[in-house]
Amino acid sequence: MSRHTLAPAPPAPARPEADRRPPGTLLPAVALLAGAAGLALVVRADVVHPPFQGADDRWLRWMGGPHEGIPAVLAAVLDRFGGPLGVVVPLALLACLLVRRRWVSAGFLLAAYLAGSVLVVQGLKHLVDRPRPAHPLVRVDHGSFPSGHAAGAALLVVLVGVLLVPAARRRAWWAGGAVFTVAMMWSRTWLHAHWLSDTVAGAAAGAGTALLAWWAFAPALAREHDRAHDRRARRAPHAP
Repeated sequence: MSRHTLAPAPPAPARPEADRRPPGTLLPAVALLAGAAGLALVVRADVVHPPFQGADDRWLRWMGGPHEGIPAVLAAVLDRFGGPLGVVVPLALLACLLVRRRWVSAGFLLAAYLAGSVLVVQGLKHLVDRPRPAHPLVRVDHGSFPSGHAAGAALLVVLVGVLLVPAARRRAWWAGGAVFTVAMMWSRTWLHAHWLSDTVAGAAAGAGTALLAWWAFAPALAREHDRAHDRRARRAPHAP
């Protein structure tokens, strides 16, 4: 009985670049960044008494003491995670991507992280220079608006979701990431390090920056994924 060698299937036609961008990312990204910028302009017009200062004051009163027990531990952990120690996570992820030669993914991570934490957050801090609440319970730098911790949490959620979480499981990841980001926002106000509006603007700025970077890098990320899939397929043993 003769054995026939099957001809390899022709490669699938390449998808247009526009079709390789994740749907529903550009408009939310622009809306979130515009919202953060709009809040910044409103606060900058009167950094002591912006229109929503009454709501910020009421929320801060609700975040009063006693600052002890499990909430104190959780807030302290989130404070450390969002501070200098929080840089360890993106740096470790960057190192893993470089070791695996995922150059596009590493570039996406670096560009999004620097744009979010340096360009957007620090830019808004210097633009607005809002005073912080009185008597913060942790060490803080200048400028209360926006919250860098909240921005970093939202940014990290999107970056990890794009780079490490399979597309089929991202809905659950986004839900868990939203809970994590809200917890970070709570911790910053519970520690009297930020006003509530600072954390809202920070989360919007971080998520918006990451989504915009994802939209921009999506075609290159898809091509990198296709190349990695082809390499795995070539290394796999052929069936008889």
